[in-house]
Amino acid sequence: MAIRKAVKGTAAVASGGLVAFYGLTQLTEYRKRQARLSRVEAVEQVNMAFQDELPSRQAQLTALRATQEFDVLVVGGGATGSGCALDAVTRDLKTALVERDDFSSGTSSRSTKLIHGGVRYLQKAIVKLDYEQYMMVKEALHERSNLLNIAPHLTALLPIMLPIYKWWQLPYYWAGIKIYDLVAGAQCLKSSYILTKTKALELFPMLKRDKLVGAIVYYDGQHNDARMNLAIALTAARYGAAIANYTEVVHLLKRVDPQMGKERVCGARCRDVITGQEFDVRAKCVINATGPFTDALRKMDDQKNPNICQPSAGVHIVIPGYYSPDNMGLLDPATSDGRVIFFLPWEKMTIAGTTDTPTEITPHPIPMEEDINFILTEVRNYLSPDVEVRRGDVLAAWSGIRPLVTNPNSKDTQSICRNHIVHISDSGLVTIAGGKWTTYRSMAEDTLDAAVKAHNLSAGPSKTVGLMLEGAKDWTPTMYIRLVQDYGLEVEVAQHLASSYGGRAYEVAKMAHVTGKRWPIVGKRLLCLAIFPTFPLTWVSPLAIRVLENELQPLAFE
Repeated sequence: MAIRKAVKGTAAVASGGLVAFYGLTQLTEYRKRQARLSRVEAVEQVNMAFQDELPSRQAQLTALRATQEFDVLVVGGGATGSGCALDAVTRDLKTALVERDDFSSGTSSRSTKLIHGGVRYLQKAIVKLDYEQYMMVKEALHERSNLLNIAPHLTALLPIMLPIYKWWQLPYYWAGIKIYDLVAGAQCLKSSYILTKTKALELFPMLKRDKLVGAIVYYDGQHNDARMNLAIALTAARYGAAIANYTEVVHLLKRVDPQMGKERVCGARCRDVITGQEFDVRAKCVINATGPFTDALRKMDDQKNPNICQPSAGVHIVIPGYYSPDNMGLLDPATSDGRVIFFLPWEKMTIAGTTDTPTEITPHPIPMEEDINFILTEVRNYLSPDVEVRRGDVLAAWSGIRPLVTNPNSKDTQSICRNHIVHISDSGLVTIAGGKWTTYRSMAEDTLDAAVKAHNLSAGPSKTVGLMLEGAKDWTPTMYIRLVQDYGLEVEVAQHLASSYGGRAYEVAKMAHVTGKRWPIVGKRLLCLAIFPTFPLTWVSPLAIRVLENELQPLAFE
């Protein structure tokens, strides 16, 4: 009863301010959204051939060499770079993309696996009256909704519990989470709600019982980040973009603009990492979407360019699935040093993270022991004493480097804004830096808008809102049953294929080897200990990653 009174009291005090704040911002956003929707009908407006057969990597390299000049050359095959390629090619621009490693081998595959607006950023926006941070959250919530729609096989709704251990925190956090719902508006996934102590322990029995007051549950999205990145790149290739991984940029090509009398970037000298062969790729516009390595490419353009990125290490650990329920995550909003820790179910395991510490840029960042122990310490604070959190339970760990945009007034990376910037150098190099996974599409749209304007490219507006990604077509939540019935696959393997490949899962199932058993008929399991060569063996070896044998063949994008 006391809890209900506190909540009602807080709601009464805050309602006037919330309504005014929400109304003003929603009016602006409503007009912006209506203008966008009036010009975009996604697939209907993309009048381009959609390739049923993906070209091989060799065919893509041939296209890169043979094409006299592309409209756009994107450097970087992470989420942002792949998003830029997709945005460009669907605007009917002749597009190329090169990645020196595997697609999503960097930061884009080392995330928290969440599609979210950023609860903590909204808190900062309200407390500090920071309109820019608020609009970033607003944009992310719109992109969250879009991403859940365009790749339903790779995404899912995830309830996240915020346990409350002090009575006064309940109305405070309840008001904050309700504002989060309000900012999402019509794109709110599901309404948040309050749980009593008894109900919270029923849903999350691992929670520490002592002094637990209750809990708040809100909803965000969860996705397979590496597969999502790959789906974006594949979709760009389907629409005709020439894309090649293991192709690095050696140096930028330049020529003197006769009208301006200045050197302009006109392409890049590339090297096939596998064969060592070098070739030129010429383009009217070169986009730098290299994430943490943004400044390295900027200095290829001009050694005098100052650094604009401040790298921050985000470490995650994987622990056994019995540490959390199968269908609910947990948020620690105030750790011992002010950072936020998520505790999320993932692939029958539990992910805990992330840290946020300054770091050096390296191609293969390794999680530090102090970061792993920090996460374990924070996890212990929220779990029952019956659950012994042991260092030996850490099955895997990874570190991703966030390419945060430097704020000269900031002394630490925690206060750096996660928003993105688009910069165009004097020589015409377009750089996209900062941002977050969830907003990759809007980042790509802003980048191409700037590139089209700066380089006078003949292109219309972005057409990627609502554009279904690779595998989304023909996918249904029950398609795995057809895979079991039609191909004789194990249920678990069929579910893996359906969630990884979507509507393309049937094509993969046809490549599966016969087991020689009565059941399953096809689909030999393969325990792969080195599927991710970019990580230390200790990262992967505890996990038995089950995939079909043919899934490991060196295809163009797999």
